[in-house]
Amino acid sequence: MNTKKEQEYWTQRYQDERTGWDIGYPSIPLKTYIDQLEDTSLKILIPGAGNAYEAEYLWQKGFANVHVMDVSRLPLQKFQERNPNFPKAQLLFENFFEHQGQYDLILEQTFFCSFVPTDENRFTYAEHMASLLKPTGKLVGVWFDIALTDSMEKRPFGGDKNLYLKYLNKYLNVVSFEGCYNSIPERQGNELFGVFMQK
Repeated sequence: MNTKKEQEYWTQRYQDERTGWDIGYPSIPLKTYIDQLEDTSLKILIPGAGNAYEAEYLWQKGFANVHVMDVSRLPLQKFQERNPNFPKAQLLFENFFEHQGQYDLILEQTFFCSFVPTDENRFTYAEHMASLLKPTGKLVGVWFDIALTDSMEKRPFGGDKNLYLKYLNKYLNVVSFEGCYNSIPERQGNELFGVFMQK
């Protein structure tokens, strides 16, 4: 994956405000999951975080070890403006596929649907997710349950449960992966919520 091209593409999307996936607040399924977390020391990664409302919510709830990643610098700057006390070292301007680290929890907010949907990219995503999790770590998040577009300009790309499991099952164990019961009205029937762990 060409990092420079991805940086340019997503930065332009943010500059043009073509961010239809951005609802302006934490995703309800992820907020509900976050609300039942008790250990505020968890080391958490949110890749492809965009405006990172989930990270902001975690930070406000006392989770101090949250790492926000995006391939575009622009949303990270906006996040820092909204959260001036958030540690700059935990704002990661880099390509997820090149990132190294170990995390207790990785939150997926339709990040999978953002990059070009080749088998290579998607298998690499699943493999790299597994490599970033601690032995007891979890990948938890939301995937779009929508038709897979073949238009590069209509990202995020979609998929369905069986398609996602084709990639995820190879490197991760499925704890649960079902349709969201608590999506916002505009996304009812179009989201999957999943919990995955190391094999």
